Amino acid sequence: MTFEEKDIIYPPVHPGTDRTFIRFYSDEPDLNSIFYTGDKDSQPQRIFVTDTAVGSLPATRSFIDFFRGEDFSHPKIEAGFVGKRGKDVLVILGAGEPFKTIESVLTIIKAALDNNGQRSAVFVGIGGGVITGMTAFAASIFKRGAHCELVPTTLLSMVDAAVGGKTGCDFDAYKNMIGSFFPAQKIHIIPSFIQSLPQHEYRSGMAEVVKTALLYSPELFEKLEKYPQILEDRKNPLVEEAIKICVNAKATVVEQDLTEKNIRMQLNLGHTFGHALETMAGLGVVTHGDGVAWGMARAASLAERIGLCTKEYSERVKMCLASFGWEIEPVHPAMKEKYKNDEEIASLLFNAMKKDKKNSSSKVRFVLQENVGETVITEVEEKEVMEVLK
Repeated sequence: MTFEEKDIIYPPVHPGTDRTFIRFYSDEPDLNSIFYTGDKDSQPQRIFVTDTAVGSLPATRSFIDFFRGEDFSHPKIEAGFVGKRGKDVLVILGAGEPFKTIESVLTIIKAALDNNGQRSAVFVGIGGGVITGMTAFAASIFKRGAHCELVPTTLLSMVDAAVGGKTGCDFDAYKNMIGSFFPAQKIHIIPSFIQSLPQHEYRSGMAEVVKTALLYSPELFEKLEKYPQILEDRKNPLVEEAIKICVNAKATVVEQDLTEKNIRMQLNLGHTFGHALETMAGLGVVTHGDGVAWGMARAASLAERIGLCTKEYSERVKMCLASFGWEIEPVHPAMKEKYKNDEEIASLLFNAMKKDKKNSSSKVRFVLQENVGETVITEVEEKEVMEVLK
């Protein structure tokens, strides 16, 4: 067959904003002082989104109460609540990974539509990575793109999830399969929020801190190696120092590679293994950070197996992870509880990795390290991967 061809040349699609302003706050959380100062009439409409866990914190209650008006007949902060404060709207969703669904995203969009939201509206996610990811995704698809601001309230979302414009939700038991790149215009980082975190969430965020240190900050990694007690010492100045180091490192990477075509892939250290574990154990059974920590241990073993790093470096990484209490053995306890034998577990995890959106062939692509700060991205054959999973 013969054909004629004509091409149409487009400018790059605009990702919602051309810059993100990140503000670090040193005081106790006060959302009213952030969002309700100055001339309220000149402010665009805001669609605030949070969850039951964050909405129940003492630090957020005065902010939440303004949206409840005079009706205090329901003292509990419950999922499904939609309240108004002038033209602004507050949506409260259920808390945790089980609620990271397209249905939750559509709940946000419906609340905006029901309250006459326009493209000029600002969607504001107040919460951990689940809330910030879904809120930004809703903003990106609402009337083909509204605006977005984020207030990360967990260590994980401060150092990773809220920074860099990745948005989305889980689908059909697989993590983050629906989403977009849509950076927030502003990110408000209030480190004192982490004092109210449950221990498992604080520990989950610390895994991303260790990951970022391995990738970009040998000095921070050495400090963490020497002081795993930071898991019990949240008020230590090293915590706030680590947050700023991680945010600055990720910002530098994202400025160069927003849509993950090259160096941003490095940020997935431990994630290919970790996401497979989260998926096959059942979303929400293993926290994201615990999955990533186990994944970093498996990545270290894989790098050693294919001759990329020395045994000494592999052991150094795993010893650090173990000192924080993370699982480093090939078969994670969450998988042993659910499946029959090690061979079956390895096969299920590998098949889940092949479905990961980062992979493009029958091999699986991994982020591996030769040493701290020396990172490579490479594809590895199935037989090599299987050997570090059993």
